[in-house]
Amino acid sequence: MGEKVSPFEPKIWLSSPTMHGPELEYMKKAYETNWMSTVGENINEAERLVCEKIGCRYAVALSSGTAALHMAVKLAGVKTGERVFCSDLTFDATVNPVVYEGGVPVFIDTEYDTWNMDPIALTKAFEIYPEVKVVVIAHLYGTPGKMDELKKVCRQHGAVIIEDAAESFGAAYKGVQTGKFGVYSCISFNGNKIITGSSGGMLLTDNEDAANKVRKWSTQARENAPWYQHEELGYNYRMSNVIAGVVRGQLPYLKEHIAQKKRIYKRYEEGLKGLPVVMNPYDKENSEPNYWLSCLLIEPEAMCKQIRGEQEAIYIRENKKSCPTEILEQLSKYNIEGRPIWKPMHMQPIYRMNGFVTREGNGRAKTNAYVEGGAVGKDGRALDVGMDIFQRGLCLPSDNKMTAKQQDKVIGVIRSCFE
Repeated sequence: MGEKVSPFEPKIWLSSPTMHGPELEYMKKAYETNWMSTVGENINEAERLVCEKIGCRYAVALSSGTAALHMAVKLAGVKTGERVFCSDLTFDATVNPVVYEGGVPVFIDTEYDTWNMDPIALTKAFEIYPEVKVVVIAHLYGTPGKMDELKKVCRQHGAVIIEDAAESFGAAYKGVQTGKFGVYSCISFNGNKIITGSSGGMLLTDNEDAANKVRKWSTQARENAPWYQHEELGYNYRMSNVIAGVVRGQLPYLKEHIAQKKRIYKRYEEGLKGLPVVMNPYDKENSEPNYWLSCLLIEPEAMCKQIRGEQEAIYIRENKKSCPTEILEQLSKYNIEGRPIWKPMHMQPIYRMNGFVTREGNGRAKTNAYVEGGAVGKDGRALDVGMDIFQRGLCLPSDNKMTAKQQDKVIGVIRSCFE
């Protein structure tokens, strides 16, 4: 594997916060001026800067990206028992807010070109469930989905798009920033995101009434009265002015963070040449990711035998072959943090009874046909693309502060797994 990696060197992180200094100054200002609650200059300025970057008219700073998604689902008017189409290959925070409002998620399979929602599967889903009026679309690992195609399908069926841009802040599709494609869009400032507040998120929209509703709902839906008057359900979702100080201090460094992440992606791309792997893809003609996480996908013929249960996995070592479980085990031995690809929502125990649609129709009807490597459709591709990517893929260390030397060590560990 080339240079020997010492297990005693500092941990190489997947994606940790990168601080610069102004964050502390803005937090200190909130402290010194006693604006420690959910109002203040930091909130106002963070909202303004995000609107300026995304090109939206309104941004509402909230306690988390999940809170923003919940408010978006509420704005979209999802009612108890109503089906909502959702990205399948994503973190469950994309989907849970639908359930908060009593909605029933139906999962749309993934396509290989960007690892995002498949427009063909979405078209098929509307044939099966023509009544659906809300679609939640996530941009995985900072890579924009096929938004022209997805928007066209939704427009044909009169469906509202809720855009989960939690992982893709700063990414663009055909020159338009993610966070601008939904009627309601959401971003996250969680501790591992490309811009962080340690926590926090924002609801983005061009609709003034919607923004005002969220400002009200997120502060316990207090009415404009001299006493505490409440006429509808409210939430404690507003962002703290202290957290907003961190976000405000981070925002000017977005371009720099993206450039650092891109360099990491390109170094992996070069350093892993000759191995039977590919990097997480994106549409080079139409999109520019923010490269939040660099991921790799092992070619099917180079996969050793791997079986995953609900909480454990086993594999059989084979010459010239490997699998995500082995690579992650080896990285961990050298104090290097990696992560499996998100386990698709339709495979999660909590959502196993929900609908799941592939480009060939009802994915649940084909479940019994799945064998190791997945059942194959007419085009020779896996019928369940999300499951295939989950089985063969993993997230690599993508920390802004990772040095080229540290990244070379990561690459060396990966190479050793295919020896």
